[in-house]
Amino acid sequence: MKKFLFGLLLGFSVPLAGTYFFVILGGMPVATKGSPLPLERFLAKKALHKAMDPEAGHPSPLPASEANLLAGAKVYQAQCAVCHGRLGQPESAIAKGMFPHPPQLLPPKKGVTDDPVGATFWKVRNGIRLTGMPGFENSLSDDEMWQVSILLRQADKLSAQIQQALQ
Repeated sequence: MKKFLFGLLLGFSVPLAGTYFFVILGGMPVATKGSPLPLERFLAKKALHKAMDPEAGHPSPLPASEANLLAGAKVYQAQCAVCHGRLGQPESAIAKGMFPHPPQLLPPKKGVTDDPVGATFWKVRNGIRLTGMPGFENSLSDDEMWQVSILLRQADKLSAQIQQALQ
């Protein structure tokens, strides 16, 4: 019985001590150039989907009309473009220096046009912890958050007027 308890204690303490020394000896990447560790990437992805998936299927209460897309373009230019890119423009210096790297959301990049509009709305409203993506729940109205979400869902098929507003 004593050998079992000793083995159990050793089995828990060796990985904990190894992790502790890995961190205090500088093995944990903390700079924006460092890649996430595999476990970090796995846990963050699972947690995000668990939180977001129940709301991802919610349809937009606003239609994808030209007026809503234009309003979404204005919100995007003011709040999102510095990190997520402007139409036809190179990536900003801010975006290049962020970790994790923010996705470029407008063509020619794929962006989130294949994501459910509810998933994009959830990300805009709540933000994503430890990524630099802020939540806009306290600074944008629900209509504004839906408008920018609709815009991003339709980003690969925007009219010339909306494209001009994004440049």
